[in-house]
Amino acid sequence: MSPQPGADRSERRARVLVVDDEQGLREVLSILLRREGYDVVLASSLRTGIEALTGAPSPYDLIITDLMMPDGSGLEVLSAAKRRSANTEVIIMTAFGGVETAIDAMKRGAYDFVAKPFATSELRELVAKALERRALVTENERLRAKVSKAQPQGLLGTSDAMARVVDLVGRVANARGTVLITGESGTGKERVARAIHDLSDRASRPFVVVNCGAIPDELMESELFGHEKGAFTGAVTRSLGIFREADGGTVLLDEVGELPLGLQVKLLRVLQERKVRAVGQSVETSVDVRIIAATNRQVENDVKSGVFRQDLYYRLNVIRIELPPLRERREDIPELAAHFLKRCAAEHQKEFSAFSADALRALDAYDFPGNVRELENLVERAVALATSSVIGLGDLPREVAGLSAEPTPMLTALPEEGCDLDAVLGEVERRLIVQALERSGGVRTIAARMLGLSLRSLRYRLQKLSLATEDDTVALQSGEGARLSSAAALRAVRIERKE
Repeated sequence: MSPQPGADRSERRARVLVVDDEQGLREVLSILLRREGYDVVLASSLRTGIEALTGAPSPYDLIITDLMMPDGSGLEVLSAAKRRSANTEVIIMTAFGGVETAIDAMKRGAYDFVAKPFATSELRELVAKALERRALVTENERLRAKVSKAQPQGLLGTSDAMARVVDLVGRVANARGTVLITGESGTGKERVARAIHDLSDRASRPFVVVNCGAIPDELMESELFGHEKGAFTGAVTRSLGIFREADGGTVLLDEVGELPLGLQVKLLRVLQERKVRAVGQSVETSVDVRIIAATNRQVENDVKSGVFRQDLYYRLNVIRIELPPLRERREDIPELAAHFLKRCAAEHQKEFSAFSADALRALDAYDFPGNVRELENLVERAVALATSSVIGLGDLPREVAGLSAEPTPMLTALPEEGCDLDAVLGEVERRLIVQALERSGGVRTIAARMLGLSLRSLRYRLQKLSLATEDDTVALQSGEGARLSSAAALRAVRIERKE
């Protein structure tokens, strides 16, 4: 039989430890296993077996141990092996009378047992299967670790749109080309750039972000390329500049579309020649930096209008990653909101369980012109203001909650010109119902009790005021009773908190 089925899927040969007090059996197993291509270590007792196991530079792939030995039980070998590495497979050898104990050993993690005397073909097949499982488990762990490492930190979302972004980030991490990240403000362009850097072979080197729109034009050249002492008024010390400080790492030029034309020429030279010249210097210095550019502008339009160099655009736009706005990946909103809630709650040292169903529906219906950044700020606001462990409608801004930004003033006297009584009463009714839902965390039964209404009456009023959810409408149409049992009410509260 070829050694491949039982060997690790790596290049090295599988390592096997045999523990048995019978010298003749040890020698037979040694010859058998070495013929199969395995590296074999022999131990003649429990004590020497434990010493061989714990003293080895790395865990054994397989251990074959006798169950009953003069100085102890093979179960101690099993326990020591599993403490060293859960992936080490163990085969127990036992006389016929110890089968029940051997079965118990399997419950403790042994791969299998073989009753003495046994045929060499039987043991050979058992060893091959045990090592094959060991190889599969090891390979699965390796792949899981690789996937875990490849999952960029901070890039949350399971939508198809984000899946494409994450896939691109993983594929371009070690690519040599310049990356251009485009998308509306707040979509997470800097997070994507950071993920690319963290997954690249430059991860241990600096990651520097330059906001090209925040630095005055007259200082931008000095900031990027550095300057010599006395090169200009105020240059009292020498400065290396961002490109040289980030040598070996990554520079993110955020809002690169804001760069003035004069600096665009010099940036183009950095991309082409990988050299910079500090202000006040006559010689150029080589730099090894990866440049990632990001912008929320339509750079193609800037090229057409002449405010952005075409040759620089082509140099930057080698690999393009377009980030979708949050409104185009609404299915990611609950995950993002939950992530921000957990983080903000920890920062504010508060306890929050979840968003109410009504709050989540309001978030889903909102367009988020500020994208993920707006959602993050919104959650932080809610955490700071909320008085309940569940974030409800009342903890969201009025425009997000779907309420009028400027409610109609409450009438306390009849105006001279008269009024629309139904409209006034409807507004009062709306306000009180919304307040009750906010205080109850969106639980209809509790809100109805606050207002002295039956559940059915509350749902009718919600429908009349266009505040009803699909669940309310279905309940009315199906003739659901006016009250819920206390157990049902408790279930509703738990569901709200889960959501």
